[in-house]
Amino acid sequence: MTSGEQTRKNVAKAAAPIFNKRGYEGSSFNDLTEAMAGPLVAKTSDGLNLSVRTYGDVGKDEILFIHGFGQSRLSWSKQTSSSLTEQYRVVTFDLRGHGNSDKPDHTGAYASGEQWADDLHTVMETAGLRRPTLVGWSLGGFIIGLYLLKYGRERTAGINLVDALTVFSPELEFFTPAFGELLPRLASPDLLGRAAATAEFLASCFATKPEAAAFEQMLIVAGMMPLVVTQGLLSISGATLDEAFAKSGPMLVTYGAKDLLFQPGMSTRMQALNQEAQVSLYPESGHAPFYDEPDRFKRELAAFISQRTSSVLKR
Repeated sequence: MTSGEQTRKNVAKAAAPIFNKRGYEGSSFNDLTEAMAGPLVAKTSDGLNLSVRTYGDVGKDEILFIHGFGQSRLSWSKQTSSSLTEQYRVVTFDLRGHGNSDKPDHTGAYASGEQWADDLHTVMETAGLRRPTLVGWSLGGFIIGLYLLKYGRERTAGINLVDALTVFSPELEFFTPAFGELLPRLASPDLLGRAAATAEFLASCFATKPEAAAFEQMLIVAGMMPLVVTQGLLSISGATLDEAFAKSGPMLVTYGAKDLLFQPGMSTRMQALNQEAQVSLYPESGHAPFYDEPDRFKRELAAFISQRTSSVLKR
């Protein structure tokens, strides 16, 4: 048996409990790979459908990307169209209320931190992920924290926080003045004012504004999100995630120095909480380094995963 065949056999054996729960008991590795490929639907604990997209082979190291506020899995297009999908098992999905996922029209569907955590857990189960590296941009980082708070680090290989929302207190002390002014307008029932605020918010995410077609797509996706999502999220703004991040294990903190929304302390505070946290500063990036500097982002994410893999093999 070749080393590649042995690896595939070991992965299939390790993943069997997950796949058996999903009705694939006794399936071959190739069958499992086909079943877990392409678009999937994750059914949440409260009955919603979340849109999931998978790339790459089941047997490879795994990356689960979590997008930010008002956007979708399309945010990661520069990553899913890169060599990352050849090197890794990559999964993206649309948060509840976003993109192609279900959008309940009541605030309560978005007001529970445990529910957001459960959603992430459900996506991992649906995609058959064993121990992915979780990559969370902005709000996506906050959701990683909610997940860690409830489920712990056992099912994760590492955490990459990308200009992440690591604390969401009513005082908004780590928000820039510009974002502090934008936030109530983003939550306003006034459609005209909210539309203008959404355009300003998106423009503030990038050091260099995306091309017109790409930016138009982002605006359309943002417009698909119901107002109740923002209102629900604001109701869980007091969640304390510091202990969860402190115990999360290996962590890469990516921060764009030209971020117009979050103060540097939103990211750098992780170093004081987690002794395994390493901060990577992108001097020429804004709130979305993975978009402003995708090649560097890809290299650093791959190096971070390689470090985790090497440390496991040495045990």
